[in-house]
Amino acid sequence: MKLPRRRFLHLATGAVALPAVLRIAVAQSYPTRPIRLIVGFPAGGAADIMARLIAQWLSSRFGQQFFVENRPGAATNIATEAVVRAVADGYTLLYAGTTNAINATLYENLSFDFTRDIAPVASTIRAPLIMVVNPSFASTTVPEFIAYAKANPGQINMASAGNGTPGHLAGELFNMMTGVNMVHVPYRGGAAALIDLLNGHVQVYFSVLPDSMTYLRAGKLRALALTAPGRWEALPDMPTVGDFVPGYEASAWQGICAPKDTAIEIIDKLNKEINTILSDHEAGKRLSDLGGVPMPMTPTEFGKFIVAETGKWEKVVRFSGAKAKLNDN
Repeated sequence: MKLPRRRFLHLATGAVALPAVLRIAVAQSYPTRPIRLIVGFPAGGAADIMARLIAQWLSSRFGQQFFVENRPGAATNIATEAVVRAVADGYTLLYAGTTNAINATLYENLSFDFTRDIAPVASTIRAPLIMVVNPSFASTTVPEFIAYAKANPGQINMASAGNGTPGHLAGELFNMMTGVNMVHVPYRGGAAALIDLLNGHVQVYFSVLPDSMTYLRAGKLRALALTAPGRWEALPDMPTVGDFVPGYEASAWQGICAPKDTAIEIIDKLNKEINTILSDHEAGKRLSDLGGVPMPMTPTEFGKFIVAETGKWEKVVRFSGAKAKLNDN
C-alpha cells in the first residue's frame, strides 16, 4: 500500500524522534541499578579516598549504590581502558585526573585516545602541589632556589613519586619556565620520595599537600611555594611559584568521566547532582581536609578544561623527554 506523502513524513519524523524520547525516559529513571566508579589507583590513596567520598554522596542522593572498583596498574591506563570499552549506559564511570591528561603524551602505545574516547561528566576537586626542600638546603625562597640552581646546573636532585606523575611534571614545568636543570629522581610512590628528601639524599620535591604537612609543621621540611594559580585559603601566607615565575601553575585535579556516546541526559543528571554536592559546606570542608577545593563545572566546561590540560602537559612531556610504555609498569 502506498502511503500519502504527508502521512509518510509524519511517520518518518516520529521514527527520528523516538530515540530521543527513549533517551529522556531512560535518563529520568536513571539509575535503576548499582553504578561502578572505576579508580586507577590502589585503595587508600588520595584519589581513592576522594572517589569513595563522591560515591557515598551520590549513593545518598540517587538511592542507588555507587561503588568504587580499584583497577590499579599502568599509571591508570588499565582503569581508563576498562571504561572506554564499557557499555555507554551510565553504569560504568571513571574517576579521572591529571594523570590521564599527562598519559596522553607520555605513553606511545595506548589503544585509546583519552580526549576522544571519554565523555566528561563533572570535575570534583582541584589541589595544588607544594614545593618543599630539606631544611639544610641553602635556599629559603623560590628566587634564591632559581639563582642557586642556575649557578649549580645539574646539582639539584628532584624527587618524584614516579615517572610521569603530576609532581614529576610540575618539576619539569619549573625547569622549562625558569631555565634551570634539576635532575629527576623517580621513586615508587610519594612515601619513598619523602623519606629520601627528609634524609637529604634529594633536595626538592613537588609534593601533594596532605603528604608533607605533618613534616612541615614539625620543621622537618621547608616549604618554598604552592603551585596553585593564586593564594590558597588554607595557607594564605604561602607564596605561589607563579608569584616569581609568571604563568606557572601545576594543580592536580580530579573528576568523573563516562564512555563516549553516553546519553547527554544521563551526563547532565550526574553533573547536576555532583555540582550540588560540591556546593555543600560540609563537602567543601572535607575537600579542604584532603588539600583541595571544589571545582564545579558543566560537562562542556570540564571537556574544554581536559583538552587544555592535555595540551599543556604535552608540551612539558616533550620538553622533558619522558616516555613510557604499557609494559614498563
